[in-house]
Amino acid sequence: MKLFFRLLVLLIGTFLASTVYSQNWTLKQAPLMTRWADDLDIENLLPEYPRPQMERADWLNLNGVWEFQVGEAGENPPIGKTLSDTILVPFPVESALSGVMEQHEHIWYRRTFSVPEDWDGKQILLHFGAIDWESEIFINGKSLGIHQGGYDEISYNISPYLVKGIEQELLVRVYDPTEAKGIPRGKQETPPHNLLIMYTPVTGIWQTVWMEPVENCHIDQLKMTPDIDNDQLKLAVFADNIQAGVKVVAKAFDNGKIVATVTGTAGNEFSIPIKDAKLWSPKSPFLYDLTVELVKGSTVFDKVDSYFGMRKVSIANEGGNPKIFLNNEFVYNLGFLDQGYWPDGIYTAPTDEALKFDVQIQKDFGYNMVRKHLKVERQRWYYWADKLGIMVWQDMPSANSYRHNPPPVDTLQYRKELERMIDGRYNSPSITTWVIYNETQGQKDENGNNLTGRMVELVRSKDSSRLINPASDNIFKDYVGDILDYHSYPSPRAIESETMATACGEFGSVGFALEDHEWMPDSGVSMIMVNTAEKLEDIYEGYIQMLAQYKSEDGMSGAVFTQLTDVEQEINGFLSYDRVSKVDIDKMKKINEKLIENVIVKTDEILPIASNAATVWKYTFKEPAKNWTTGSFDDASWELGQAGFGHGNIEKGKVNTNWDTDKIWLRKSFEINQIDSDDLFLKIMHDEDFEVHINGVLAASGKGHSSKYELLVISDEAKKSLKIGSLNTIAVYCKQTVGNQFIDVGIVHFLYRK
Repeated sequence: MKLFFRLLVLLIGTFLASTVYSQNWTLKQAPLMTRWADDLDIENLLPEYPRPQMERADWLNLNGVWEFQVGEAGENPPIGKTLSDTILVPFPVESALSGVMEQHEHIWYRRTFSVPEDWDGKQILLHFGAIDWESEIFINGKSLGIHQGGYDEISYNISPYLVKGIEQELLVRVYDPTEAKGIPRGKQETPPHNLLIMYTPVTGIWQTVWMEPVENCHIDQLKMTPDIDNDQLKLAVFADNIQAGVKVVAKAFDNGKIVATVTGTAGNEFSIPIKDAKLWSPKSPFLYDLTVELVKGSTVFDKVDSYFGMRKVSIANEGGNPKIFLNNEFVYNLGFLDQGYWPDGIYTAPTDEALKFDVQIQKDFGYNMVRKHLKVERQRWYYWADKLGIMVWQDMPSANSYRHNPPPVDTLQYRKELERMIDGRYNSPSITTWVIYNETQGQKDENGNNLTGRMVELVRSKDSSRLINPASDNIFKDYVGDILDYHSYPSPRAIESETMATACGEFGSVGFALEDHEWMPDSGVSMIMVNTAEKLEDIYEGYIQMLAQYKSEDGMSGAVFTQLTDVEQEINGFLSYDRVSKVDIDKMKKINEKLIENVIVKTDEILPIASNAATVWKYTFKEPAKNWTTGSFDDASWELGQAGFGHGNIEKGKVNTNWDTDKIWLRKSFEINQIDSDDLFLKIMHDEDFEVHINGVLAASGKGHSSKYELLVISDEAKKSLKIGSLNTIAVYCKQTVGNQFIDVGIVHFLYRK
């Protein structure tokens, strides 16, 4: 009860102080706002404890309205001075939710706070979840130090700087060079963007700020490593100012029931036995609770609450191919590319519920993995990934993303932030893979030396319990680490390796503009564009069917679809930027789960493509009558030709009949037996626009060109027109405007099993 009244008084005091600031603060409006923006409570902002795997009962949230001011390089700190503006912490300066929505290299933050009376005699720790990029913290005019790194938790013991009997002043200096230095920044770029896949930068405080009291002897860090093969959790507890005779007492719980109690010493790893462990997986994301105490006799110096998941990730051989295993079983990894951007908060989700939504919706779509792209999230995002159950491929934010003549990469800073990322997120069971580089960005130092091998050794030395993807899109062909990953747009590609598990680390980017949910109306960009949700769904299903073949025939272990949401000018998400679904979620879930849980055991070519058989078609270069797609059409005057039809240098296609006019029409009869038409697809390579008809019904159409054979969904109407056990007619039209030209079409059927 005493604690309750103390917290009540503290909240009232915090409310009164923040009310003074908030009188001058107003919310800005971005081109799009999420529905969670309406749920902001600026007097109780992001109230959840920000570090779920090392949580203390007593703490103080410092989020809310702070003073703010634009700064200049080298200026003296405005100690004791009221700043000229206000900002809502912890939203980045560039965001609408911050109330500023401007970009500046140099900025200042200021607020005052009171230390609760019953914290007297304790050490007071001040934490910042993250500040982008360089920060200097002042307490009552004294500098606590300078930190560089935009994704790291920053902590200081502020007790020596506190003054009795006054309101304490907290001042924060921030400098953020964005792309002007070769530092990790991910997709951030100062507008106007060099490429349209870059986004608004993030400056300043973008994660929760909080304080907590501890004894002089207190827990500093936990390191938890599950070992399912030996039924144990390996635990190391690191402490500050440890005293002689102080022991670590760790208790593991299964839904409130103690399953093990173990005593150890700080700084030394010991094991907690977990008999008949309930294993963590996307299908069953079971988490054990954990308490850790520092104890001497009857005195408890510190206690933190945590949790852990028992799981193992490894590479093992199955069917002659190295594959990704979870808990000693092959699990195909399928996920979204997730940028982690918000239209109103940029890097910072408006609420914890919004953060949870982004994880849950990926589960709803049927994915079991997510590639967190070039961003390190706040701890509570990983909590929801752990709790809801989704595997995470965690990218290291790149240092020179998509720049012409970028500044030299600060390889030492990159290494420091890479190590901090691993240390800071080590305990999360959902993280299964570290992705060190993306598309060659920062992979070589200023002397042209490839750093990949050394970085793989570094990551392995810090964490041997997870997989390493050395470079997503392994352009430099660094065959080190665990996963060989190439990108392929828009359709996925097959990848083979005798020594590494393989994955298509990016594919897709199919754009569809959702009316009233665009950041830049009528100006959105994507790799390819469609104008209906149904077209987007059909293209995606064809891509997934290609992956099913690569999984079954080439032993591939995973793929990443671009992407979860639209981001600013990019409109290639399954969700709009403000988190409205463009597609049928249940339908996508069914498609995805079929790929993850099944394998193709038989492939029948109903109509072979040119590289597999000498298939003869009727063709003409003259526009035929309107009924040319039907079975009753008389094509006796048409010429005979062997597929494929084309002209020029066609790398992936085989030209057997020359076609060098602007248009071509093709027809052929085929017979089909009893099959499951859901698993019947067109196999096509086209350059350029095409239409395919079956028995006079449009089966599929498309624009542009494909550089390889792709699978396309056959329309329901065309499937219904099929005549089982008798002749059917397939009719194809293709139009060419410039460059090489090619058309070849097949029909293929797949047989699955679990």
